[in-house]
Amino acid sequence: MKTDIKNRADIEQLVNAFYFKIKADDAISYFFIEVANVNWETHLPKVCDFFENILFSTGDYDGNPMIIHRELNKKSAVSPNHFKRWNTLFDSTVDELFVGLKADEIKQRAINISAAMMHKTLS
Repeated sequence: MKTDIKNRADIEQLVNAFYFKIKADDAISYFFIEVANVNWETHLPKVCDFFENILFSTGDYDGNPMIIHRELNKKSAVSPNHFKRWNTLFDSTVDELFVGLKADEIKQRAINISAAMMHKTLS
């Protein structure tokens, strides 16, 4: 039975499952694997810090994803469809694993952040 997102362990489960999908996705894996050449051992904990801070106000995240996405766009053009695909994969992963207020909140926050990133990256 699915539960709501309650803690860091739940966020780690979500982030790991989500990026497993990202790595296999034909539409956007290229950005992570070939363009950004992501170091997964450092990237995944940062993403967990980011979402843990968003949901639980931990203050553990230190970074600027806007700058990173602008630089990525300079290397290889990012389109609104890429952001849409990211959101689709994120939402489906949340829905597969969790249900509840925090699950709904993380999906809505991800959509809002994605929209802001898309606007600032593509402007």
